[in-house]
Amino acid sequence: MSAEGTILVTGGSRGIGAATATLLADQGHRVVIVDIAPEPLVGTAAVLWPAPFDVASESAVVAGIADIETAHGPITGLVNAAGVFGKMHTIERVRMEQWDREVNIDLRGTFLVARSVGIAMAKRRHGAIVNVASVAGMTSGPIHAYTAAKAGVIQITQTLAAEWGRSGVRVNAVSPGFTRTAALEAGIASGALNKDLLARPTALNRLVEPIEVAQAIAWLLSPQSSGITGINLPVDAGYIAGTTWAAYGGLPEAPRS
Repeated sequence: MSAEGTILVTGGSRGIGAATATLLADQGHRVVIVDIAPEPLVGTAAVLWPAPFDVASESAVVAGIADIETAHGPITGLVNAAGVFGKMHTIERVRMEQWDREVNIDLRGTFLVARSVGIAMAKRRHGAIVNVASVAGMTSGPIHAYTAAKAGVIQITQTLAAEWGRSGVRVNAVSPGFTRTAALEAGIASGALNKDLLARPTALNRLVEPIEVAQAIAWLLSPQSSGITGINLPVDAGYIAGTTWAAYGGLPEAPRS
């Protein structure tokens, strides 16, 4: 990632994408955000691309990336944060139109944007990409399309890292755990999700904050991680580390002071 270049953040109007775009802009980077429903970020220098950006459409992605680079210069950093959360269903209730929507946005969209941006990065022999996967892609749960799509994101991250490594392009992923986005909070408020059940398996006994994921993404884009490519970094408050402890009686509580 070059200080002179542009960082593109997909899904940048809300959630983890918005937190990341705000942090990167506050660090002094030129940041452009795109979204299917574009909304400006208040109090930040991040630039909103005003047209709706459909990551699942190949023609829209190719044309949109070309237009953004014409307007704002070469994209040297990419954050693939656009995505939709999975619908919780037993397998017999999974509707294929819902499956297609989640896979098209979360997996196909990540690939299309990474390919369109990464090919140009490889020609310039410089760039860094971070794909937002999920701990759902590393575990199991009744969100069948989402887990499959995010597992695919982790895999294509490794493949693209190998594809472009000798061209000077790094590709990594972050896998957030349950993160306190507006969408998750809405699920908790509606009763569809239980905050205590989400936090209890984590080693830190809490949810992840969007800024914590953003900080990991910013580090993976930065020169401080210059020797790292092809990894998937969980940012999960210790969910993966702690979730199996239920079989042994649960995680130990902190000692009383």
